[in-house]
Amino acid sequence: MKRIGLALALVTPLMFSAHTAFAEQTNTIVVKAARMLNVNDGKWVFPAVVVIRNDKIVAAGSNVAVPSGAKVIDLGNKSLLPGLIDMHTHLTADPENAGYSVVALSMPRVALIGAKNARLTVEAGFTAVRDVGAEGYTDIALRDAIDAGDVVGPRMLASGPALGITGGHCDDTMHAPEYKISGTGVADGVDAVMKKTREVIKYGASVIKFCATGGVLSFGDDPRTSQYTLDEMKTIVSEAHRLGRKVAAHAHGGDGIKNAVLAGVDSIEHGSYIDEEGAKLMKEHKTFLVPTLYLGDWLIANAEAIKLPLPLLEKAKVVLPDARKHIAKAIAAGVPIAFGTDSAVYPHGLNGREFAVLVKLGMTPADAIRTATVNASKLMGWEDKVGSIDKDKFADMIAVDGDPLKDVTELERVKWVMKGGKVVKAAQ
Repeated sequence: MKRIGLALALVTPLMFSAHTAFAEQTNTIVVKAARMLNVNDGKWVFPAVVVIRNDKIVAAGSNVAVPSGAKVIDLGNKSLLPGLIDMHTHLTADPENAGYSVVALSMPRVALIGAKNARLTVEAGFTAVRDVGAEGYTDIALRDAIDAGDVVGPRMLASGPALGITGGHCDDTMHAPEYKISGTGVADGVDAVMKKTREVIKYGASVIKFCATGGVLSFGDDPRTSQYTLDEMKTIVSEAHRLGRKVAAHAHGGDGIKNAVLAGVDSIEHGSYIDEEGAKLMKEHKTFLVPTLYLGDWLIANAEAIKLPLPLLEKAKVVLPDARKHIAKAIAAGVPIAFGTDSAVYPHGLNGREFAVLVKLGMTPADAIRTATVNASKLMGWEDKVGSIDKDKFADMIAVDGDPLKDVTELERVKWVMKGGKVVKAAQ
């Protein structure tokens, strides 16, 4: 009996060790492809071998050994890139129901629209997004459902309702006064914006969004004029930062951009009328600009189909072409750029069309790709999690057929998507 006991004592650790090794192997996936983009230097690695365990990358390169027993996904001649990141989305809205039509949607219905758009977005190759403005905290619900595995979609930072002044771009200006309808994020004055910032964080906001200027798709305001005062902006930013949230400011131009930068925001959204002084300030403060440019093509071409009110269309026809001229100068001046689309103004899933616009405005394809990878991950505060194919980062990757460094429109035709080690779009 003693001999048997001794034998069992010796065998059991070996069995446990073998079982552990087998479990690790069965949780290991290896992705192979003809090439892999190092987004930091803009060069291809030939061939590509990425070893994944559970949801993280454990090794990546050209001379990486394939562990015994690992599941191998061979993408053949495809090009492998990190999952893309869109820093300006509105997943719970569509062009036809984003406030232009007379149909009012319930918040549960809006959240379900978000579930549809989350799938479209991740299947388009965008494995992480920052969602910046949704009524009824529908974006918070969507983020939490994705995190729980109930819904297929990208990783999300979500703002809940965007803060804005009464009658401003982030208010509801499309209803008659007798309805007494105001946006959820409306707050006026220093005390009120402090309370509202705390309130949206209370209900789940992981980033704060506010409107520093007027906008295009709102009645009665001018995108070139500021809305919140500098003191109000400073209060929002200081309170958000104190509570561990970054801040995005919708700002098209005028003093709105400059005041938002001086208040300490982390990003300026749109920046349509950014001038030389604003560009200089953004460079000094290392504030990211998130231009949203492709929407100008789609919105004007489809204005009639989505019943865009004439006053808004007239603004769009002036502001959106002007934006490209000013953004081109900001790019040339070296303002840090992070990728954004404002999807919802045009259909979700077309996010990749933004890259070609950035290239037309002076970026190289490699620089444009960096805006949606390393730059975007830094703005999210997730540079240790996403943005490149590197050890210890999430296994968020995409594959395309061609070479996006030669033809950036390849990123409009993503053929395969993995998020967290799970394939969400099989190879086509």
